Amino acid sequence: MTSVPTVTLHNGAKIPQLGFGVFQVPDDETTAAVSAALEAGYRSIDTAAVYGNEAGVGRAVARSGVERADLFITTKLWNADQGYDSALKAFDASLAELGLDYVDMYLIHWPTPARDLYLDTWRALETLVADGRVRTAGVSNFQPAHLERLIANSSLVPAVNQIELHPGLQQAALRALHAGRNIATEAWSPLAQGAVLGEDAIVSAAARHGKSPAQVVIRWHLQLGNVVIPKSVTPARIRENIEVFDFVLSDDEMRSIAAIDRGLRTGPDPDTLN
Repeated sequence: MTSVPTVTLHNGAKIPQLGFGVFQVPDDETTAAVSAALEAGYRSIDTAAVYGNEAGVGRAVARSGVERADLFITTKLWNADQGYDSALKAFDASLAELGLDYVDMYLIHWPTPARDLYLDTWRALETLVADGRVRTAGVSNFQPAHLERLIANSSLVPAVNQIELHPGLQQAALRALHAGRNIATEAWSPLAQGAVLGEDAIVSAAARHGKSPAQVVIRWHLQLGNVVIPKSVTPARIRENIEVFDFVLSDDEMRSIAAIDRGLRTGPDPDTLN
């Protein structure tokens, strides 16, 4: 079984640098997919209330035989549930779906700036951390202005910002802000839904290393220091995505992949989604 390195967050928690995402996986397929991931060696599972598959994740965890302390389970608060009281109620529902006593990380899924509720929502996450039901609080899809406002108005700095990040959208300015604030960068859509896998720099590196283009992109993330959560429901692909610790991209290969950046979003713009 592959051993995955961890990233130490500013609260001392250790998150596996390579995890398993279940975005758009139907609940009735989630249990099998997460079970295959746990068998392959993944120990970090990332879900969200809006995915509708927290129960499927919970079933896989319960059946896995893996010690709870060895797992890192993340879920996220949906936009409609922002606000202090609403967030606490939504967290209770997520915890019940997962069948767990606590989650390792809880994220505000989107800033939804037009609602202007993320400061009150963050207070709810601070409460959940103080109660011990959330070990680590973070955010997702927060832009620099959202992050800076949140930090200026709270006592707890988010440990993680989970953002769309891949060779086509490298988010250099946001990653630099994270580094300055000791916030870990976690990449969703790390393969750009396949849109970057045909790029010459990636295909060439894959051929040189005897790896798939997807493995090269995952390796690129790891060498940048990102936490990365690729998704698949295919057991062979799930195993392939974790087999990325036996090669290293050269500095030239990293520079070639850096040149792919073109501001390509596969998901919504965080400044306008509400």
